[in-house]
Amino acid sequence: MNIAPAAASGSGNGMREALDRGWRIIATGIAFSTFGIGGLLLRILVFPVLQLGIRDRVRRSRYARLTVHHAFRLFIAWMKLLGILRYDVHGLERLQRDGLLILANHPTLLDVVFLVSLVPNADCVVKAGLARNPFTRGPVTATGYICNDSGAGLISDCIASVRAGGNLIIFPEGTRTPAAGPMQLQRGAANIAVRGQLDMTLVRIRCEPRSLTKGLPWWNVPPRRMHFTITVEDDLPVQPFIEAAGGEAGIAARRLTDHLHTHFATEHSPHAGT
Repeated sequence: MNIAPAAASGSGNGMREALDRGWRIIATGIAFSTFGIGGLLLRILVFPVLQLGIRDRVRRSRYARLTVHHAFRLFIAWMKLLGILRYDVHGLERLQRDGLLILANHPTLLDVVFLVSLVPNADCVVKAGLARNPFTRGPVTATGYICNDSGAGLISDCIASVRAGGNLIIFPEGTRTPAAGPMQLQRGAANIAVRGQLDMTLVRIRCEPRSLTKGLPWWNVPPRRMHFTITVEDDLPVQPFIEAAGGEAGIAARRLTDHLHTHFATEHSPHAGT
C-alpha cells in the first residue's frame, strides 16, 4: 500500500490552508488600517475642498456622498485583491434609481460598505459616536448622514431624505445579526415606510462562511475567504399593510415588521453560511 504520498499530500494541503488563513489575518488588518487612514485623509484633504468650493449644502452633500461611494468601491476592490473576499451582485439595476428606501439584513461589518459602494447617492442612519470619531467624522459631517440621536425627529428626517431623492439605507435589525441567537428587528424601518408611505427596496446579503459578525473579532477569519452574495429584490409596496391595518400606522408598522422578519429570516438564520 502506497500511503506516504497521500499523507504527504494531506500535509501539504494543511500547510497551504494554514498559510492562506495566516495571510488573510494579516490582509484583514491591512485592509482595516487602510480604511481608517482613508477616512482620515478624506476628512483632511478632500472634504475641506468641497466645503470651500461648493457653497450649496445640498450639492455639497451629494458630491460628498459620491466621493464616499467611490472610496468604498475602491475599498471593496482592495479587499478582493488582498484575497479576503469574493462577491456577486444580482439586481444591481434596481439600485440605480433615486428616492429609494433600501432595507437589508445585516450579517457582517461590511454590509454598509457594500451597499454604499453600489448606491451613488446613499444616505444612512449612523451612530452619533461616528460623528465624533476622528476617522469617520469627516465623511459623516460632509455627507449629511442622519445621526440616530435626533430623537423624535429621526423618522421625519429619514422620510425627508427619501422624498428629496436620497437613497436611504436602513438595517431593520439596528445592529449586526449575532453569531448565535435569533434575528431581531426593530420597528423603526417599518415606521419610516408606513408614516412616509414609502415602498421598500429589499436587499438580501449572504456571507459564506460567516465572518465579521457581531461577537466575533476581526482577526477570527473563516477557514476560507468570504463569499458575499447580494441580491436586490423587487420593491415591496407599503400600501397593502396600511390598508389592512385600517389606516392605523402603529398596527401597520407592527405587521410590516413581522413580515420583514419572516422575509429576511427565511434564508438568513444566524447559522446560515457556516
